[in-house]
Amino acid sequence: MLEYQLTTDSYENTEKLGEKLAKLLRAGDVIVLNGDLGVGKTTLTRGLARGLGIKRNVKSPTFTLIREYKDGKIPLYHMDAYRLESSPDEDLGFDEYFNGDGITVVEWPQFIKDEIPTEHISINIKRLSDTKRQVEFKLHGDKFNERGFGELV
Repeated sequence: MLEYQLTTDSYENTEKLGEKLAKLLRAGDVIVLNGDLGVGKTTLTRGLARGLGIKRNVKSPTFTLIREYKDGKIPLYHMDAYRLESSPDEDLGFDEYFNGDGITVVEWPQFIKDEIPTEHISINIKRLSDTKRQVEFKLHGDKFNERGFGELV
């Protein structure tokens, strides 16, 4: 497993990190985002969407569970599993997303941990101050080894 860590110092830089990340991703990739409320998970996803050429405004899928953005180079599926804490066995067709034609981003993955594919990217975001964030990438799976993730740091 490869690991990388970096620090962003503004909302804009967290978004730009997402844009850079988009260039390294391929259809079928799954990203799990971990971090406290308001730490920047959706901000990073917004940048990722922009890097994929998605023009629509990316919003947190807290109440819808899954938002689909299909107007970019690769479809983006943005999930928020927080509300599944009380019913993690609900069948929402995760396999179709995880093995599909797009990139899937999952916020609060601990609530569906048994559904997450073995090969995935885990991103942990930690608040260091009002504007600074520590971002740690863990690449689970050999398919990510040659993609240049080290260039993000």
